[in-house]
Amino acid sequence: MLHFNRCPHLKQIAQKCFPSVHVRTDKHVQLFLSRTFALAEFRKSWHSTHSLVGDKNIILMGPPGAGKTTVGRIIGQKLGCCVIDVDDDILEKTWNMSVSEKLQDVGNEQFLEEEGKAVLNFSASGSVISLTGSNPMHDASMWHLKKNGIIVYLDVPLIDLVSRLKFMKVDRIVGQNAGTSMKDLLKFRRQYYKKWYDTRVFCESGASPEEVADKVLNAVKRYQDVDSETFISTRHNWPKDCEQKVSTKFFSEAVIEGLASDGGLFVPEKEFPKLNRREWKSLVGATYIERAQILLEKCIHPADIPAARLGEMIETAYGENFACSKIAPVRHLSGNQFILELFHGPTGSFKDLSLQLLPHLFAHCIPPSCNYMILVATSGDTGSAVLNGFSRINKNHKQRIAVATFFPENGVSDFQKAQIIGSQKENGWAVGVKSDFDFCQTAIKRIFKDSDFTGFLIMEHGTILSSANSINWGRLLPQVVYHASAYLDLVSQGFISFGSPVDVCIPTGNFGNILAAVYAKMMGIPIRKFICASNQNHVLTDFIKTGHYDLRERKITPTFSPSIDILKASNLERHLHMMANKDGGLMTKLFNQLEEQQHFQIDKMLVEKLQQDFVADWCSERECLAAIHSTYSTSGYILDPHTAVAKVVADRMQDKTCPVIVSSTAHYSKFAPAIMQALKIKEINHTSSSQLYLLSSYNALPPPHEALLERMKQQEKMEYQVCAADVDVLKNHVEKLIQNQFI
Repeated sequence: MLHFNRCPHLKQIAQKCFPSVHVRTDKHVQLFLSRTFALAEFRKSWHSTHSLVGDKNIILMGPPGAGKTTVGRIIGQKLGCCVIDVDDDILEKTWNMSVSEKLQDVGNEQFLEEEGKAVLNFSASGSVISLTGSNPMHDASMWHLKKNGIIVYLDVPLIDLVSRLKFMKVDRIVGQNAGTSMKDLLKFRRQYYKKWYDTRVFCESGASPEEVADKVLNAVKRYQDVDSETFISTRHNWPKDCEQKVSTKFFSEAVIEGLASDGGLFVPEKEFPKLNRREWKSLVGATYIERAQILLEKCIHPADIPAARLGEMIETAYGENFACSKIAPVRHLSGNQFILELFHGPTGSFKDLSLQLLPHLFAHCIPPSCNYMILVATSGDTGSAVLNGFSRINKNHKQRIAVATFFPENGVSDFQKAQIIGSQKENGWAVGVKSDFDFCQTAIKRIFKDSDFTGFLIMEHGTILSSANSINWGRLLPQVVYHASAYLDLVSQGFISFGSPVDVCIPTGNFGNILAAVYAKMMGIPIRKFICASNQNHVLTDFIKTGHYDLRERKITPTFSPSIDILKASNLERHLHMMANKDGGLMTKLFNQLEEQQHFQIDKMLVEKLQQDFVADWCSERECLAAIHSTYSTSGYILDPHTAVAKVVADRMQDKTCPVIVSSTAHYSKFAPAIMQALKIKEINHTSSSQLYLLSSYNALPPPHEALLERMKQQEKMEYQVCAADVDVLKNHVEKLIQNQFI
């Protein structure tokens, strides 16, 4: 007899794979407990028996000057509940003296202790509580409050706080010392606020207390409603019967499963959250990490990943592993063209911007007692980025999460190949496949859809398959941040005023990067046109121009820009699904036709809708090399071949009236032979390391990528496996890796 706990999708797999075996659930067996199910049960039981407040407290937390007292009174009036101000109603009544007198009497450290004790002796229910600015600095009292309340962080821009405090009495603020500015004190306090909050309210410049109060109530409502943000498959057929339940997934389930069981891709059931103009303007002066925290918190429900924990993940992901503190800086190239540098991560490509974060999201979401094997197809950069990212999770997670990355044996640059193989760690392997990227990607999709095989792995080895390609929503979502951040940087640097439109030009083969820019526009970034740049494998360009996706008589042509040597653009399905008003039946028809007949045609209305936002063109190999040469000659800046493809297309398609942000998706060091050919450097040595060091001596922009140089110093040759272009052979490899890692 097989034992499962409450994990319906695993139970269904087992029953489908082994219909003769009796499967039952057992609450004592903790093998496949999903974190999402446990959280959802807890939150649902809470939500079903309580109103917006009930016997829980809404606890307002934030720095001095955030408006906690004023906002708390407004919320109390709206809800008709008790309002408690910790300063006035607890501390001063307990001490029989003013807070400022107490602070002056006992000093900073003793004040925090006595303040904490006073809060520990206090209890309330169904109230709105406005904390002091220093309450979060006392752990025991915050745990006490958190047990019976939702902590709402009023996050006010630093410049606004400093301005407000000029007109307030500040003699009750803890931590003021000679030589410490108010700005530094407020910066120091942020670490404590980030530690405790359940949900954040971003109080943009100019927001009135009434507006902030409404935001708090909406945030609390969202926090409670665990079913409000779900995901569906792009091939989901909406039931005709309105009472029939729609099959949906939570964010954590979408991340874990990667690909929907029907072969479609997960997308949000509802629209993307949108920031208003003032909220965006308040992020102009923010760091990349701060922008990422605000945007991703709006897209990930706290029942899936608590907001404070998500913030910690983001800080870890975009920390010292990036060579540039700006993470994804924007550089003015010439005229109205700007370069978005997405290559400052540890493996030198734009994939790092999502794959330094995804492993932390994934590790948090998986059940505590399951093993996971992540399968990845790479056209060049994804492989090393995935291996690097998952090598950074903690030791306990490494024992349960392994990665196998499949790359076309002769379809990536020599440096990319060396980097993929050299990135293998104790929980990650590289497998060369004697075919192209499209075969690798299609093979992985077929493995996921093979319920007999996936069920066998679960039953025999206790291992579940998942993906970290851009078909995984958790991989695609972080890419939205850098497109939004690039626009904000242009505003910050004074090149445009907020609200002015920009175009974006993106070299793309799988449609993920450019789709992330579409999502940024949906969140409120004023992008006018999406310029799709292709190399000689220009199936996407042809599709955008004609509406006909045609793979007949096409084979991948190896180019200087191998990461976009792709014919099957997986993420296009997500965009077509959105354009077709979430018509899952149409997506099933189109992409089954593509699989079976190698082409499909969308109707005229969809073509016109697509062309309202998208333009496209492609670049030859000769034009690519010429663009690298001319850009270096005129500006001293070296483009990698993928960026050069985008530069050529941007020059051709840009109408000069609107700034264009060109995505630079990789550092030129990864493609040294092509760069040396473009720059007409005659001393072409056959070793990658000598080519790299020669290029680094040119004193060009961008500067050499130190992490890539370090990689080339590691002279040891690592072993890796090579297999035939056969799905069954790949499946055998996957099973052997699972046996070696987990059994």
